[in-house]
Amino acid sequence: MFMQPRAAAPGAAARDAASLLICDLTQSYSPAGGGGISTYLREKRDYVLNHTPHQLLQIVPGPHDRVTINGRHIFAEVGAEPVRGSPNYRFILRTGAVRDLLEHYRPDIIESLCPWVLPWTAINFRRDFPDTTLVAGYRTDFPNAHVYRVTRAGAGTLAARFMRMLAYGYAEITYREFDRVYTLSEDARRTLARKKLTRTDLLPLGVDTTMFSPDKRDRRYRAELGLSGDGPLLIYAGRIDNEKRADRLVEMFRRLPADLGAAMVMIGDGKLREPLMRRARDLPIAFPGFERDRIELARALASSDIYVSAMADETFGISVLEAQACGLPVVGVASGAMPDRVPPSLGLLGPVDDSDAMAANVVRLWECGARLVGARARAMVTRAYGWDRTFERLFGEIYPQARARAAERLEEDGARIFRRRHRRDGSPVVYRHRGAGRGEQPGPVKVAARP
Repeated sequence: MFMQPRAAAPGAAARDAASLLICDLTQSYSPAGGGGISTYLREKRDYVLNHTPHQLLQIVPGPHDRVTINGRHIFAEVGAEPVRGSPNYRFILRTGAVRDLLEHYRPDIIESLCPWVLPWTAINFRRDFPDTTLVAGYRTDFPNAHVYRVTRAGAGTLAARFMRMLAYGYAEITYREFDRVYTLSEDARRTLARKKLTRTDLLPLGVDTTMFSPDKRDRRYRAELGLSGDGPLLIYAGRIDNEKRADRLVEMFRRLPADLGAAMVMIGDGKLREPLMRRARDLPIAFPGFERDRIELARALASSDIYVSAMADETFGISVLEAQACGLPVVGVASGAMPDRVPPSLGLLGPVDDSDAMAANVVRLWECGARLVGARARAMVTRAYGWDRTFERLFGEIYPQARARAAERLEEDGARIFRRRHRRDGSPVVYRHRGAGRGEQPGPVKVAARP
């Protein structure tokens, strides 16, 4: 049960086909504002309020139950415990509280951003309110990035393969219930196609190129970290944990030649941060912790020379884009979405878990003109990755296709003999679009004309 009384959504009684209530639903989230989902939620909020007539309900984990209403934006925090080893993140387990919020606000569209339990909270809600449109973001290839990796570490490769197979089966069963699913890369979209999930779209994310800019470069930054040397300053920003393969970066750094004069800063928190700090005591590597201030993060990126990442299962790489927007070339691995983000003209990619190859690529990039490569990266991001493009595609293409499919499904389900007839509270299930009594049909998702 959600513990705080909930005020009615402003304007809820006046909702029509032109003014929808859209719900973002995420199980894992950093209230401090870090991570790709946090960035997406913040940018989407600004877009909805500035460019559309819609209301936006965002349900996230927080320190306790709380609803904050600011005009057309409803921010609902569900009390959740911090994630062990990543205290900046919280993870919702109280699905009943989420269901209470959904029943109270009755959103027209639910966009599910995490793959674990909450997609089924949305699915079960839609079974009671079948005129709800469901959209899912397949933002992490979780059978590989989470299930396989963790199982292999604890039980070996054979068990890991079996658990990955089960996880892909779960993904297939789950996402076929959604009216539309978007991925962040073509690689992830092909993965879903192999599981016969075809109602899919590609949704590239964006970056704030005004905030993340080479103009934020500060020559004092390296000295502030206490790092010596006059060679390249390498930087990584993200969770310092096994999923991100953060330990490979320290291994890579040990393989750099001493006369390169390199240093490295690893921004973030996670289970591996303290162990890696101990392992790197003899190296010029700084671990300043989680950066809450986005302007300071932009300053750190712009003040560095090369962005490094060993993540093999990246589905988009928003931190990579932010580094590129700051004018940095990238050294990473040829896996996941990395080849999409880092073509040969914008950096160097090597084999997964090959620290020697990564070190060699750092040296090669530095010696061949990292600054010029970074300038090309900045130009690419500025041209192709604005947040307006992301949300124009979401509201102009993905949501309308999802609503059209939802209308078809509503008609199909209503004609079934053995259809669901009662909600969990005993009231009848209504197989009719909520505007049908006024002669309305689902229409396009309205976006204000751009000035």
